[in-house]
Amino acid sequence: MIVGQMRIVDVNPYFYPFFGGIEHRMHLIAKELVSRGHEVIIVTGQLPGTEADEIVEDGYRVVRLPSKYIKIYNPPYITSKGLFEKLNEIDADIVNFNYRWAPSYTKDMRKYAGKKVFTYHNMWGEGIGIQHTMSEINDNMFRKTLNTFDHIIAVSDYVRNDLIRRGIPADDITTACPCLEKYPELSDEEGDYILSLGRLVRTKGLDYLIEAMQYVDGKLIICGKGPDSKRLMKKIKKYNVSDKVEMKGWVSEEEKDSLMSQCKMFVMPSLYESYGLAALEIMSYGRPVVCTDVNGLPDTVKDGGVYVKPKDAKGLADAINSLLADKDKRKELGGNARKVAEDQNVKNTVDIIESVYRDVMRS
Repeated sequence: MIVGQMRIVDVNPYFYPFFGGIEHRMHLIAKELVSRGHEVIIVTGQLPGTEADEIVEDGYRVVRLPSKYIKIYNPPYITSKGLFEKLNEIDADIVNFNYRWAPSYTKDMRKYAGKKVFTYHNMWGEGIGIQHTMSEINDNMFRKTLNTFDHIIAVSDYVRNDLIRRGIPADDITTACPCLEKYPELSDEEGDYILSLGRLVRTKGLDYLIEAMQYVDGKLIICGKGPDSKRLMKKIKKYNVSDKVEMKGWVSEEEKDSLMSQCKMFVMPSLYESYGLAALEIMSYGRPVVCTDVNGLPDTVKDGGVYVKPKDAKGLADAINSLLADKDKRKELGGNARKVAEDQNVKNTVDIIESVYRDVMRS
């Protein structure tokens, strides 16, 4: 079935209603592949209250395996039963796997003998402190499983090049960046705030942004939730910037759209970032980005923003202040940002993925 329709299985321990960057990418790609005439089946863990097997309105099928969760972190640790048997039952033309931290999935994917691809979403050994150590151990253990895949899809050129440096042949890795489906109408209105949006974890570098606000004559709105929320509140008090920094927590899609469409700029002071989907999303609103020059972020932002060194609060403050004082520069970078975002649309990304799948099937 190389020329026409493919039966494609996309495997990840989590899927809707659990919502994250990987899950959203899976949804957009599945939807586009279905529109091109392919059959797409997502195999995932079963969350309480969800159907074991359903066809969603966008045309792809979701199969949920019996699962157990341990909520020691977000996402929770998961074990699922029957992945190997389900994959053999479905008998797909190609299977894509997305996750490195669920041993029950890794074990069954390693055994699976059909054509298979792995999508590499995050940095090798990503994290800080004990999290970095555990991630490094896990990734080194996963290497044997990674070698069983027919091809690897990397979410940025930085991730691809990092894997090449670790001995994986360049011909075995293709970059297919995260993507957007919709592009909002652009607005000339600006609010009186800068914006940070994402999961509240140490790797996002928000400590340094909060510290930087001591030197910024402006307001920062931080949206998102995560295990670092309380610690960041303490940082706000420590640096005496409560009058400048507002932590909104989780916001609705409507409020998020409003905040992104009118912010003066988006600030992303990450310490690790394989790609930077939040930056791409804000760029689609024609807003400039101030971000750290780390990992895959330059691949994402390109000429749509200003770069600073990681862990440099004063550098962040200087970059923010420079843009706050220069409306014409904000407009120029915002226009660049929109053009970059328009190139990263779902159709372009699926063109690459579809080509990878067909090449693997021919091999």
